[in-house]
Formats: sequence, structure tokens, C-alpha cells
Amino acid sequence: MIRDLVHGFYGRVREDRTLGPIFDRVIGDHWDSHLAKLCDFWSSVMLATGRFQGRPMQAHNRIADIRPEHFGRWLALFGETAREVCPREAAALFVERATMIGRSLELGLAVSRGELPPLRRPA
Repeated sequence: MIRDLVHGFYGRVREDRTLGPIFDRVIGDHWDSHLAKLCDFWSSVMLATGRFQGRPMQAHNRIADIRPEHFGRWLALFGETAREVCPREAAALFVERATMIGRSLELGLAVSRGELPPLRRPA
């Protein structure tokens, strides 16, 4: 289920007019390894497998193109994919965790860039 969610979601991201160019510019020809890393990430988040050893904040902080408005789009695509791929309860849990992770990244990036953190978006 994690593999299907990750691959389906990033397939949508790559096709998205706003997010696709940013991801393609950063990931380039390394999509296979990036998707494998993200499957490890979500396996660690959801199943506590410990397979992911990266530093998401540092990785995202190097990408100046990421802006606060991108997080809402990212989460919308993630939620759509989760609801299509996962049973209802699992989809809700994935979306809940993605929301927390996205908010953490959004706030962390703002702080590291010396910007005011964005206001919390309504659910």
C-alpha cells in the first residue's frame, strides 16, 4: 500500500503544473532512487520500521523554489491519492501524518529563511 501511495502520489506531482517543474529540476533522472527513499520514509513514519535515515528538513531547505503556497497543493494531491489507494481509516491516518509533516517542513523552512511562519490554513 505504501509503494502504491508513494508512486501514485509522485506520478500526480510530476504532472502538476506548479509542483512538477520544481521536483523535476531537483530530482532530475533520479526518480527511482527518490521513490525508494520516500517508500522508506513512509514505512518509517507509518510502521516504525526505521528504514529511513535521511534529513528531510535539510534536503528541503536547499530548494529555494519551495514556497508556502506549495504545501497546500502537495497535501491536496496526497490526500486525493491516499483516498484512492488506501482503505478509509488508513487514508485518514496517512493524511493526518502528511499534514503534520507538511506543517513542520513549512514552519522549519520559514524559520531557516528568516521569514514569518505562514498562518495555519483552514482545514
